[in-house]
Amino acid sequence: MNEQVYTNYRLQLPHKEVLGTLVVRDGLIADIQPGVVNHGQNGQGDYLLPGLIELHTDNLERCMSPRPGIRWPLEAAAVYHDRDLASAGVTTVCDAIAIGDIAAGSPRLSNFAPMIDVISQGQKTGRFGVEHRIHLRCELACEDVYESTAQYADNPLLSMISLMDHTPGQRQFIRLDKFKEYYIGKHGMSPAQIDEFVLIRQQKQQIYAQKNRKALVEMSQAKNISLASHDDATIEHVQEAVEDGVAIAEFPTTLAAAKAAHQSGLQVLMGAPNLVLGGSHSGNISAMELVLQDLVDVISSDYVPQSLLQSIFIIAHKTGKPIYEAMRLFTSNPAKAIHLFSDRGTLEVGKRADLITVHDDSVVPRLMTTICQGRRIA
Repeated sequence: MNEQVYTNYRLQLPHKEVLGTLVVRDGLIADIQPGVVNHGQNGQGDYLLPGLIELHTDNLERCMSPRPGIRWPLEAAAVYHDRDLASAGVTTVCDAIAIGDIAAGSPRLSNFAPMIDVISQGQKTGRFGVEHRIHLRCELACEDVYESTAQYADNPLLSMISLMDHTPGQRQFIRLDKFKEYYIGKHGMSPAQIDEFVLIRQQKQQIYAQKNRKALVEMSQAKNISLASHDDATIEHVQEAVEDGVAIAEFPTTLAAAKAAHQSGLQVLMGAPNLVLGGSHSGNISAMELVLQDLVDVISSDYVPQSLLQSIFIIAHKTGKPIYEAMRLFTSNPAKAIHLFSDRGTLEVGKRADLITVHDDSVVPRLMTTICQGRRIA
């Protein structure tokens, strides 16, 4: 029997905080009791929370291409990515892998297959510390996005599919000036090139988007894969998502869309970088504005894994909520969204010992340890 004892921690239980002791046996939470014992790891009053559950991170792409034009060895990039997540307090991750892109020649058009393979192999062989799952981000205006996605429909790691449409003039980029600013900066296009690019993308959206959306929705429903909409901007977008059986509304761009999604029972997902920075880099709705109205259900790190933990404490400070309430957006709610709540997402006897310990000095909270199924990984 393998046993660890964590004592003198502020345990963040589902509905209260308890200064107490948590016992792990064979990778599961075996006991939780108030009070301090004289053996085990003494937390000196630090926080002990469930491990964070990440539904949407592009961090693997960053590790593969740390600078423009650089391609890092894929196996090494995947391990770096895993280490980044462990050091951010993540114990379960849905790696967001894009299928299709609106930019011709984008690495995303060919990178998805090796990325899926390296995650699948790493998980199978025990190379990773964090539990990795797959989230396929499907760009609807790309001609063959359905065919590319369908070949992974039976992959046991596939937990989530998001329906994306980054066509200029709508959703995330409803403001064309913001779209042009982003793509001129990212791809070095001239004003004439960006105008042509916008026209071509809008034409392709008219041809392919609706057909691909219908096929992907049918596949997700048949395979019981959690489905997400992306960058909903209008009530009509949300109504379409509800009709399609969407469970998660990723990054709604307006207050109206966020309200409609929340009221319709969708899990509203917003980005932690938006919280840390105090607003959206695309000029869309502030995540904190939605949090203050209780319209957010899940927080994702998007492109900065370390932003997750900090955002728990930002939310608690801004709203006055205790940590055990603020953390639900990072633990139990994402677990429920991808059908994993039965064995993780809360500190309860019988669940996986996915834990993090945190020291807060009221400046930036510091992760002290990350434990996945009873094994320390950071």
